[in-house]
Amino acid sequence: MQVDVMGECLSSIKHVVGRERANNQSVRRHLEAFTRGRIIGKLEEGRSVTSVAAEFGIAHSIVSRHWRQFQTTRTAIRGFSSGRPRGTTPTDDRYIVLQARRNRRQTAGEIARHTTQATGRPISRFTVARRLHGCGLFARRLVRCVPLTPAHRRRRSLWCREHRGWRDNEWGRVLFTDESRFSLSSDSHRILIWRERGSRNHPSNIIERDRYGGRGVLVWGGIMLGSRTDLHIFDAGSVNGTRYCNEILLPYVRLFRGSMGLQFLIMDDNAPCHRTVAAEQLLESEDIERMDWPARSPDLNP
Repeated sequence: MQVDVMGECLSSIKHVVGRERANNQSVRRHLEAFTRGRIIGKLEEGRSVTSVAAEFGIAHSIVSRHWRQFQTTRTAIRGFSSGRPRGTTPTDDRYIVLQARRNRRQTAGEIARHTTQATGRPISRFTVARRLHGCGLFARRLVRCVPLTPAHRRRRSLWCREHRGWRDNEWGRVLFTDESRFSLSSDSHRILIWRERGSRNHPSNIIERDRYGGRGVLVWGGIMLGSRTDLHIFDAGSVNGTRYCNEILLPYVRLFRGSMGLQFLIMDDNAPCHRTVAAEQLLESEDIERMDWPARSPDLNP
């Protein structure tokens, strides 16, 4: 057992020494110009490559390589290496950025194909991504918002000016209600665009959308200052005025109206089921006042 342990220790020491020697050689691979001149001078005096390598503490192959270089080029100066040539020209770079700005939904692969067709030189999508990143363009998700007309904006602005002086006692009598649909189908929103930092809400980086297809579960809820309703999950099928009255107004809203008194206000949006004749008649019969609400104002509804 002692022999095995000693063998393992010796093998570990050899591994560490070999690794350190390799690291030292890699660090000293590029010698300073003054050191290379001294090495060449000693070799010209007739010294052997082995003795010079031992004197400077570097590998035999490094000294031999510098000596061969001197005999071929008659200089000890290390040649300049520019590295891998650039795959695109400045004109190509401007073309790539222009393509991304004109159609921000293009992928890097599509831009690479268009650039290859225009220049006749193969350009990869990774090169395109690097050029766009260098110009401050990055792939980000689109911002989604509800489309608004000038009339919508005017009504929302008027509503805000009318209610900006309300205090907690006035807001405390409002029951804010809304439905939310939870999609059961896959919707990763993986629509990416090329945009600059800080330009998330620029009009060109926003997509307007107010219809969401696919199967889903519709949930209703209401909140007040210091109180809330239970969540109501609608069964399968569309919600019409009759279902809205029977499942929401009668079991939930009427109870809050009874506890709050005549000062009670209900806020609901302008969904078709909220504005049916049956819903209007039920609210009037129960003395429930509805708050005026501008169309398409989801961000005003907490």
